[in-house]
Amino acid sequence: MKNFVRQWNTISLVKRILCGLLLGLVLGFAVPQVSAVALLGDLFVGALKAVAPALVLFLVMSALCKHEPGKQTNMKGVILLYLLGTFVSGFVAVVASFLFPITLTLTSSVSDIIPPDGIQQVLHTLFMNVVSNPVDALINANYIGILTWAVLLGIALRGASQGVKNAIESLANAFSTIVSWVISFAPFGVMGLVFKTISQQGAASLLGYGKLILVLVGTMAFVAFVVNPLITFICIRRNPYPLVLKCIKDSGITAFFTRSSAANIPVNMRLCEELGLHKDTYTVSIPLGATINMGGAAITISILTLAAAHTMGIQVDFASALILSLLSAISACGASGVAGGSLLLVPMACSLFGIPNDIAMQVVGVGFIVGVIQDSCETAINSSTDVLYTAIAELSQQRKKQTVSFHVQQQNVPES
Repeated sequence: MKNFVRQWNTISLVKRILCGLLLGLVLGFAVPQVSAVALLGDLFVGALKAVAPALVLFLVMSALCKHEPGKQTNMKGVILLYLLGTFVSGFVAVVASFLFPITLTLTSSVSDIIPPDGIQQVLHTLFMNVVSNPVDALINANYIGILTWAVLLGIALRGASQGVKNAIESLANAFSTIVSWVISFAPFGVMGLVFKTISQQGAASLLGYGKLILVLVGTMAFVAFVVNPLITFICIRRNPYPLVLKCIKDSGITAFFTRSSAANIPVNMRLCEELGLHKDTYTVSIPLGATINMGGAAITISILTLAAAHTMGIQVDFASALILSLLSAISACGASGVAGGSLLLVPMACSLFGIPNDIAMQVVGVGFIVGVIQDSCETAINSSTDVLYTAIAELSQQRKKQTVSFHVQQQNVPES
C-alpha cells in the first residue's frame, strides 16, 4: 500500500486530476444512484473553502507587516490589468452576441430569488462588505472584508516586535501546509464533483440550449486563448502561450470543477509561488482578484442580456452596447457581494434596454440551467487570469528595468 501511495504521488497532479475526471464520468453514467461518491467532491470544496479565509488573512497580514519601506510591489499594474481584462471581456461578449445573435424560449421562471435593484445596490453591498465585522467576515468568507482587515492589521503591525511578525508568518506557513494537504486530494474531489454533475444534471438537459452554451463557452475560450495572450504579449514582449497555458492548466482546470474563485485561492497562491512571483504582491493580488477580476462574469452578463434583447426584438445600437460593456464590467466586479453571483446581475443589465423584470428573471432561470457548464468555464477564466495578470505585472516591470539598464549601459560605453 505504501508503495502504491508513493508511486501515486510521483504522478503529476494534473494527470491525477484527469484520472479522477474520467472515473467520475464513468461512475456518473454507470451508477448515478451511488450518492456517496458525490460526498468526496463536497468534502474537497468544503475543505478548500474552510481553509481559504484564514490563509488569506494571515498571508496578507504577514506580507504587509514585514514589508520594508521602499520595497517595490506591482499592485498598481495588477489592478489596472484586472479592470482592463474585465472590460475587454465584456466588450468581446457584446461583439460575439452581435455576430451570433441568440433568441431564447422563455418558459422557466425564478420566483424565490431577488436580484439587486441597480448598480447602486451592488456597490452598496460591496462597500458594506468592506466595513464588515472581522469575525463575521471570516465566518461568512467575505473576502472583501477579510482583505480590508488583513491590510489594516498588517499595516498596524509594522511597528510590532520581530517575535510577533515571526508568529504571524508561522501561522501563514502552517495554513499553507494545510492547503497543500487538501490539494493532494484534488483527484478524488474532482471525481466526486464530476459524478455529482453527471448524475444530477445529465447531459440531455443541456442539449436544448446548445447554441447559448456554444456562444458563452466560445467567447470565454476566445478571451482565454486569444485576448489574454495578446495582452500578455503587449506587456512582456515574448511568446505568451507558455505562461497562459500553465495558468489554465494549473489553476483553470481546478477552478472549472470547484466552481468557486474563493476555493481556488489556495491553488493560485501555490501556483504563484511555483512561478517565483513576489510574495508581497501575490498574497494581496490573488484574494483581490477573486473578488474584482471577473472577466467571465462580464461575458455571462453581456451575452444573456443581449440574448434577452434579441428575444424581445429590441434593436441595440453600438453606443448602447458599449455602455453595456462598461456596466457589465462594473457590476461583475461587485458580483462577489451579491448572492447568486453574475446571473443575478442580468436583470440589472436588462433594465438598460427596458426589458421587464419578469422576462429578465426567466433569462436568469435559463442561466441556472446552463450553469453546469457556464459557471464552471466562468470560474476557470476568472481564477486563472488572477495568476496570469499578477505574473504579467511582475514580468512587465522586470522587462522595463532591463530596458532601462541596457540603455544606461549603452550610454556609458566609450566611443572608439
